[in-house]
Amino acid sequence: MITRKSPQEIERMRESCLIVSEVHRLLAPHCRPGIALSELDRMAEEYIRSRGGIPAFKGYPAHDRSVPPFPSTLCVSIDDEVVHGIPDGRVIREGEIISIDVGVEKNGYYGDGAMTIMVGEVDAVKRRLVEVTREALYRGLEAAGPGNHLGDL
Repeated sequence: MITRKSPQEIERMRESCLIVSEVHRLLAPHCRPGIALSELDRMAEEYIRSRGGIPAFKGYPAHDRSVPPFPSTLCVSIDDEVVHGIPDGRVIREGEIISIDVGVEKNGYYGDGAMTIMVGEVDAVKRRLVEVTREALYRGLEAAGPGNHLGDL
């Protein structure tokens, strides 16, 4: 069932999504050789909390004690790592592709988004991968709209 959101609910969702966007803008220039993934995570959590938000991934799932809670604010993956990597003490190196996923909860509503960053000089294969996936994203967004189905994307 699809439920329509009120203008107030949409505005609260927008607040959470805005913080996600701001975190991406904050972190992007720091994604360079020599910075530890854990430092990016610290920066993100500090910023989210300064804006009145809560890191949505950290501690997830709080209700299921059979699963260890996710320990970080961000999900960070390098190159061919599977999504939802845990940011640890590893240091970013020249030529890597970094995926940063962030989720924010504020006022009971969530924002979630990921970005991909090419660090420095990236080889042709990696560059092509990023370009093709970006193009696929934009084509999918163009196909999204009222009356369309997931298969249209």
